This record gives sequence, C-alpha cells and structure tokens, in this order.
Amino acid sequence: MKSRDGLIRLKRFQVEEKRRRVAQIEAMIGEFSRMAGELDREIALEEKRAGITDPNHFAYPTYAKAATARRDNLKRSKGELEGQLAEAKASLDEAIEEFRKVEALDGREKAAERVIDRPDLDLMAMHGARA
Repeated sequence: MKSRDGLIRLKRFQVEEKRRRVAQIEAMIGEFSRMAGELDREIALEEKRAGITDPNHFAYPTYAKAATARRDNLKRSKGELEGQLAEAKASLDEAIEEFRKVEALDGREKAAERVIDRPDLDLMAMHGARA
C-alpha cells in the first residue's frame, strides 16, 4: 500500500504543478493584454500630438512606430500563449483523470482489504441475516 500512497502523492503533485502552469500562462496572457492596451493608448496619444495617423507618412512619430512594433509582438506572443494554454489545460485534465483513477483504485483496494481483514464480520452478517 505504501507504493500506492507514493503514486497518489506523485499524481497529486503533478495535478498541482499543471494547475500552477495554467495559472501562470493565464497571468502572462492577462499581462500581455494589459501592456498591449497601454501601448494602444500611447500610440493614439503620440499620433494625436503629431497630427499624423498614417504609419507610412515620412513624419510619422518614431516612438509610435516602435510602440506599434512592440504591441504587435505582444499580440503575437499572446496568441502563442493561448495555444500553450489550450495544451496546458488538456494536460491538466489528463492529470486530473489519472489522479482520480489512482485514487479510486486505492479506495477499492482499501475496501477489499477491510473485507479480507475482517472475514468474521462477513460471517456474522450472513448468520445475522438468516436469523
């Protein structure tokens, strides 16, 4: 039974580790979204200040160009993270299912051990049922 307890602890650890990974990716996605939103506002302010909104115009602000490139990189990274998040959630679901299977198997084995350890109770129950 000790090996089963170790397996249960291992599966529980794996589930918690995968949960932390999902939470970490979700936090990164949220942070990237927030940063991209801030850059959008800064780009709009810079364009308003310069009076030029066409990025192809020769006098378009350099800061706005740089901020646009950074924002686009953040959006690309966010998209990649969303793919990783889907994979991490699927992996978490699998780990939870494995943990539940091991836990259920352990519960059945412990129940079977209780029956084997106390056969006198089963005999008494059978005799009591006939009386």
